Amino acid sequence: MTDRDALPDAPHVPVLLRPLLRAVAPVSGTWLDGTFGAGGYARGLLEAGADKVIGVDRDPAVFEMAEAWRGEYGDRLELVEGTFSELDTYSDELLDGVVLDLGVSSMQLDQADRGFSFMRDGPLDMRMSQEGPSAADLVNETDEGELADILYQYGEERASRRIAKAIVEARKVQPFETTQQLVKVIERCLPRPKPGQSHPATRSFQGLRIAVNDEFGQLIEGLEAAERALKPGGLLAVVSFHSLEDRVVKRFFAARSSTGGGGSRHAPVQQTLDPAFEITVKGDGPDEEELAENPRARSARLRVGRRTDAPAGKADRTQLGLPKLVTGEKKGKRR
Repeated sequence: MTDRDALPDAPHVPVLLRPLLRAVAPVSGTWLDGTFGAGGYARGLLEAGADKVIGVDRDPAVFEMAEAWRGEYGDRLELVEGTFSELDTYSDELLDGVVLDLGVSSMQLDQADRGFSFMRDGPLDMRMSQEGPSAADLVNETDEGELADILYQYGEERASRRIAKAIVEARKVQPFETTQQLVKVIERCLPRPKPGQSHPATRSFQGLRIAVNDEFGQLIEGLEAAERALKPGGLLAVVSFHSLEDRVVKRFFAARSSTGGGGSRHAPVQQTLDPAFEITVKGDGPDEEELAENPRARSARLRVGRRTDAPAGKADRTQLGLPKLVTGEKKGKRR
């Protein structure tokens, strides 16, 4: 969930691929790439020795783009249209590994007609699956308070109230249909950025995209599905691009690698649990070589956990740092 629009003409480089492959080596068996996108991680895993990779994506357009090269791998590559929240249903046997690359891909950002990019004019869409309510539906129909909450909680936009009010006023005159209509309204609400600062619409577009695609709901369900899908010793590798999503992944691994228990004179002893994961990589970022090759990797973080033989379970969502929409209530320093 990051601003990968910063360099719209940069190539589609799989972020943190080299450190990911090092962290999960030796690669073998059956892997699932839950966010197939341009196929970079799937190809990397196949080249590194995976016997088979199941590539899952909810965007049907990515499979059309893969037709030019997927034949190189024959039946070692299986493509499935679906969501990674259901990734434990796409294989008849337990998996040796799962890879999740969170957020929207640069490939989607570069397509103006998908509506993800504030740098390119196109329909205000943002739907990864191309189904359900669009971003235009959201900004045209959501009440001002809830819209401000979305921008603040999901986009971390401190001027969310001001922007939401401006959106509601603008839509009285003309409904929003294009990305640049929305960009112009947001730009009027914020100061002109200084050199090196992100575009004024970055945070608002992020918040809307997360809401349209239920990205946090998908993330939690996907992490739990991966826990169910992995065999003992199997690896879950997650690449995140934003502090919000990385916080959730970090806390999920912490919760599912904990034994519980503990307690003190101030709190009762909790039930002791068998940890479901052993954490092997704790938030590694790109090295200087990768940053030079791909500046889009600057905020990326890699976390890896190895599955134990403990039964799969569920994470306590109250402990995961999920953003919460508080409709109609004042929150933080929004203005």
